[in-house]
Amino acid sequence: MADVNRGNRPLSPHLSIYRPQLTSITSILTRITGNALILASLLIVWWFLAAATSPEYFAIADGVITSWFGDLVMFLSLWALWYHTLAGIRHLIWDNAAMLDLPSAYKLGYAVIGGSVLLTLLTVAVI
Repeated sequence: MADVNRGNRPLSPHLSIYRPQLTSITSILTRITGNALILASLLIVWWFLAAATSPEYFAIADGVITSWFGDLVMFLSLWALWYHTLAGIRHLIWDNAAMLDLPSAYKLGYAVIGGSVLLTLLTVAVI
């Protein structure tokens, strides 16, 4: 049976009344960092392909990656790598039905965020 009121129904107000929580924000960030890592890996593959092609083409690719914008992209990619790794470990913990209560979930969320920042800075300091 056709729905005659299809165009007259109001849209769901969930976005206007929903308050984002740490667990939802970290979940969304996990998806964003996963996709960002795909793009960053394509940039690195482009750099390798340029190195295998010719010195002139490699100079262009290397100039892009070693520019201030390339450095920023690589730094953020390093953070995304650490964040995505730690979020994956958090999900492995949850897959074992551990730390699923709200206080523990928030502790894990803050640990993922803080740990990713700390490990990124530590990696940059070492390299």
